[in-house]
Amino acid sequence: MTGDKPWPQVPVTNKSHTEAAVVIIGGGISGICTAIDLIKRNNCKNFIILEKSGGLGGTWRDNKYPGCCCDVWSHLYSFSFEQNPDWTREYPGQEEILDYLTGVAQKYELYRYTRLNTAVESAYWDDATKKWKTTVSVQGGKDAEFGSSYTLTSDFLVSAVGQLNVPRLPDIPGLDEFRGKLMHSARWDWSYDIRSKKVAIIGNGATAAQIVPEIAKEVGHLTIHQRTPNWVIPRLDTPIPSWKRALYRHIPAIRWRKRADMMDFRESFYDAVFDHSSTTAQLIEAQSIEHMHRQLPDRPDLWERLQPKYAVGCKRVIISDDYFPVFLQENVKLETRKIDRITAKGVVAGGLEEEYDLIILATGFRTVEFMHPIEITGSGGRNLSSVWKEGGQALYGVTVESLPNFAMLYGPNTNLGHNSIILMIEAQSKYINTLIKEVLHVRQKGGSLVIQPNPERIQDFNEQIQSELENSSFADPNCNSWYKIKDSGKITNNWSRTVVEYQKLLSKLDWSDYDLSGAGAERVANKHTTYIGRVVEETRISYQTIALTALSLAAVGAGVALRHAGRLRLP
Repeated sequence: MTGDKPWPQVPVTNKSHTEAAVVIIGGGISGICTAIDLIKRNNCKNFIILEKSGGLGGTWRDNKYPGCCCDVWSHLYSFSFEQNPDWTREYPGQEEILDYLTGVAQKYELYRYTRLNTAVESAYWDDATKKWKTTVSVQGGKDAEFGSSYTLTSDFLVSAVGQLNVPRLPDIPGLDEFRGKLMHSARWDWSYDIRSKKVAIIGNGATAAQIVPEIAKEVGHLTIHQRTPNWVIPRLDTPIPSWKRALYRHIPAIRWRKRADMMDFRESFYDAVFDHSSTTAQLIEAQSIEHMHRQLPDRPDLWERLQPKYAVGCKRVIISDDYFPVFLQENVKLETRKIDRITAKGVVAGGLEEEYDLIILATGFRTVEFMHPIEITGSGGRNLSSVWKEGGQALYGVTVESLPNFAMLYGPNTNLGHNSIILMIEAQSKYINTLIKEVLHVRQKGGSLVIQPNPERIQDFNEQIQSELENSSFADPNCNSWYKIKDSGKITNNWSRTVVEYQKLLSKLDWSDYDLSGAGAERVANKHTTYIGRVVEETRISYQTIALTALSLAAVGAGVALRHAGRLRLP
């Protein structure tokens, strides 16, 4: 007890530095959301956020490359409970997103629960004490003087590290031999002056499509090494005028309606991914081709090299207004020959060497290795690498076999190719906090509750998901993507249904999905189902209904006014 507040309402103190009810790994969108739900839904403040970098924000703090922005509309790429009426553009830039996230963290005072420059090395479940032991290393120079490594004990462990976390270096011979400047897009060095330099960029996905138009304006020469072309559709980004921002600020219903329209529109893209012959898929292909022809007129040589030969959605569709025009610049070259190797001076492609001052690696992240490089050991000493020897899988993408009192956000098969990931994260956070609530309840009474997903239920769920994914464009053999394991082709990252279906799935917790043991296990099992609910953000009322309702109200109002006027005229 501290004052009149019982555990777990008491924050971790100096004296309890290595003990917490809940440990959250990662301070990005997922970690922020989980922490806020801990406070709001569980009245829990006895938690710690472990963040290996020097600030909150996750991928939006790591990625600071030129042109970095989101390809989901700003009003949709934000928390439903903290909507921002003051976005300055329809599509947000990295700095504005980071400002938004840090602002939310400050509002909920999350920095008091956060340990920055603190990297998780390993975590193991202690079967005897029924607690997690998480070992961290302190990266900050001065902080490390107090102790460069220590172990935290917690009742529950949450992974909020996400999928876009550890940069992936390409498997190209000689990469470490290059003597010029080499940098990954997620580790951009702004102290390096790119002006007039001869530059090569390896990769041509969403990140490269944002970097290329920006740096092409400044570099002396730019070679874009393309392995596989992308479907590219118009972005149509515009500033949001002040009068619109005022409307969103003072009339929240308009802001909510805009968000609902955006969600509906993005949900409609689902058809393109799971039915290549659908109207939506054909429309996207036609739009991309027309977009390319319009921006690269009379250049059939470029059309042939820039048009994909795979189904829409197999790789992430790029949304850009300024990528194609770059190829008309005299200082830009498109290179489609395979890279043989990298030398001390440059890149060898198709047997010919080209020298460069700078090589940019826009090669993404180690996405299929969830939680890499953290060593996770669960019940019975079983490590995560053995659990996932055939690829990551989890029950609803949240709970993992042999990992008691553990949950993750943005886990296996929860990534999207068509909508905002925040819509998924909020559903996961509510679900996870429902699990945590029962663990905390038993701990308050002096006991320990152990919750593990049933292995058979995990297997059944994932067999169903994989069966659905086999019919999606993600499985198209004509392209590789970060959605799947390279050797086996198993799709470990993407969700197979719509966002609304996922939200409904996680809107209740079926306790028969879990093996329960310890104090209170029978009580929890007898609940059978805990209804969590969800935020309904899709459109529920059509514009036609709104218009008819408005007309009806206007008619009623006019009738009342006429009757009132009539009474006034009576003698």
